[in-house]
Amino acid sequence: MTGAGDAKRGARGGGDGLGDARAAEDFLSGTSGQVSGIRRTSAATIADALADLRALALLQPARLRRAALASPRRRVLGLGIERTDVPGLLPAARAELLRSHHEVHFASTEAGDRGKFENLNALLAEHPVHDSDWLLVIDDDVSLPFGFLDAFLFLAERFELRLAQPAHRRRSHAAWAVTRRHPASVVRETAFVEIGPVFALHATTHDVLLPFPPLRAGWGLDAHWSALAQARGWRLGVVDATAVRHGLRPIASSYDRAAAVQEGRAFLYGRPYTRAVEAQRTLVTHRTWSRQA
Repeated sequence: MTGAGDAKRGARGGGDGLGDARAAEDFLSGTSGQVSGIRRTSAATIADALADLRALALLQPARLRRAALASPRRRVLGLGIERTDVPGLLPAARAELLRSHHEVHFASTEAGDRGKFENLNALLAEHPVHDSDWLLVIDDDVSLPFGFLDAFLFLAERFELRLAQPAHRRRSHAAWAVTRRHPASVVRETAFVEIGPVFALHATTHDVLLPFPPLRAGWGLDAHWSALAQARGWRLGVVDATAVRHGLRPIASSYDRAAAVQEGRAFLYGRPYTRAVEAQRTLVTHRTWSRQA
């Protein structure tokens, strides 16, 4: 298997029981993921620069771009939720997605008074996903690298991922350590894919995962997805080669944390889910996409 072997592929996820509303917050990462302060931001900036230089030295961006452009053209439905009361990056992200060689249809809506997944379901009602190969959901505070979608989908399909997300750059706000970029990796198969700021669902998952539960914040949904993926043998993964920057605004600045936790507990009650300690696992690391490596 190409570039594999840093970890043996084991059972994906760890959901071995039912959610308990009285349990501790075992479906949360336990950290805010904010990168702030001179020392932390400086260290993160240096780490990002070194990772970028390493990729350039290996000619990875150019090689990956050529391989991605030669891949089959897919139908992609992109959805975004946008806050209008604060600055956002969704127009730039939309333009980047539409530059792809794939057939991309992108729809967005204002956040308004509804929650994220309530808004996404409303968009899905107007823009059905039934003929799309991929559904991609993006928040309005994410910076995408040039050529993002072509490379991201190429690698997701190369490693047969059914739920995928791009890694976070080190300077990015990311609550889950497993989602931060590993510079010596192009893709990592993981036990978990988070609900934002960017995630993609392959068509094989749509009948099971869509429409989304009518949640506002959606905390705990990704833990449930992980258990469903484990039960169905779906591969989940983080694409390190297309790392994004999430950091325009503080995480969870648009809703109340206590309410989000309560919603998550209620949602998981009676449903299988992967506990946070299991969600942080990397199962397999792929260092190249070449089948000859």
